[in-house]
Amino acid sequence: MDVEGLRAAAAAAFESDPGGLTGYGTAVGYPPLREWIARRHGVPVERVIVTNGSMQADAFLFDALVAEGVTVVVERPTYDRTLLSLRKRGADVRAVGLEPDGLDVDELERLLESGARPALAHIIPNFQNPAGYTLSDAKRRRLIELARRHRFTIFEDDPYVALRFEGEPLETMVSIAPDVVVYASSFSKTVCPGIRVGYLVAPEALIERVTALAVGAYISPNMVAQGIVHRFCTSGAIDRSIETVCRALRERARVLCEALAEALPDARFVAPQGGYFLWVDLPDGTDVDALFRAAAARGVQFVKGSDFLLDGGGSSLRLAYSGVTTAEIREGVGRLADAYREVAQAVRAA
Repeated sequence: MDVEGLRAAAAAAFESDPGGLTGYGTAVGYPPLREWIARRHGVPVERVIVTNGSMQADAFLFDALVAEGVTVVVERPTYDRTLLSLRKRGADVRAVGLEPDGLDVDELERLLESGARPALAHIIPNFQNPAGYTLSDAKRRRLIELARRHRFTIFEDDPYVALRFEGEPLETMVSIAPDVVVYASSFSKTVCPGIRVGYLVAPEALIERVTALAVGAYISPNMVAQGIVHRFCTSGAIDRSIETVCRALRERARVLCEALAEALPDARFVAPQGGYFLWVDLPDGTDVDALFRAAAARGVQFVKGSDFLLDGGGSSLRLAYSGVTTAEIREGVGRLADAYREVAQAVRAA
C-alpha cells in the first residue's frame, strides 16, 4: 500500500477543503469524488452515489430491489457475503454454474426458459470471488441480451476490475448496456482496504431510491475517507498504486500456481489473470472439513468451498494470495500438501 501517497493525499485534502471533509456532507457522497467517478465512467453525476465501501452499495441495492420471494440469480460459487445478504432478505436465490470464462449463460437461458423470472442477476465479472474467473466478452453480450429479453437487471459487482496483471481489459457491461446494468466498485482494492469507499452507478431513478436509504442509514458517508480518495485519484497516485499492486499480485499468483503444481499435483485450478483468489478442486470425496482442521493445525488458513455455495463444494477450497509473501506462499502450500496427505491417509486407513 502507498502509505506515503495516502499521507500526502490526506494533507492535501484537509488543506484544500477542510469544511467539506469535516462536515456531515451529502448522502450521495463527497461531491468532487462523485464527479471524478462520473467522468471515469462517462455518465452524468446524477447516476453515481459514493458509499462506505462497495458492500454498503450492495446492501442499498438489495434493499431497493430485493424482497421476500423475489428471484435473484447468482453465480455458483459466489461471494459468501452476497449469499448471506440475499438469504436474510428472503430472496429466492437461483445459482447458475460458473465456468473458467464466466457464468454458464446456456444454463441461465435454460433456467429463464423454464419459467424463472429473476429481478436481478448478481455477477462478479472480473477475477471473481471466490473462483478468480473472468466473464468473457462474448458472454457479457449474451447476458445483456438475455437481460433485455427477459426483463431483469444485471448487477455488475466489479471491485477487482483494476487488478488485471495478465491479458487485456474487457469492456464493462454498464458501458455497453446502461439500460439493464447497475454497476458497483470499490477503492478498497486499489487504494487500501481500510479506506472503505465504494460506489454505485445506476439509472437516476434508482440512485434516488438508494439515496433515500442512505439518508436513513447514516445521513452522509465518511467525508474524510472520500476526500482522501479524491486527492489520491486526482494526483495520479492511484495509477501508481494499481501498478504496484498488480506487479505484486502477478508474482504471488505465479508462485502459488507453481507451488501447487509441484507439491499438490491432485489440485485442479485455473491460473488467474488478476485479482486475489484461486479456486482449487481436489479429487471427489476429499474431506475438506478435515483438511481445514489439519491445515489450521499447521498454521495455514483457507476458506472451504462449501461456504460459497447453496449446496456442494465439499471437495473445493479458496486460496487468497494477496496478503502473503512469495516465501510464505511456498511454505503455506507445503504445509497444505502435508495436511492433504494426512487426511488422504486417514481415509485410506478407514
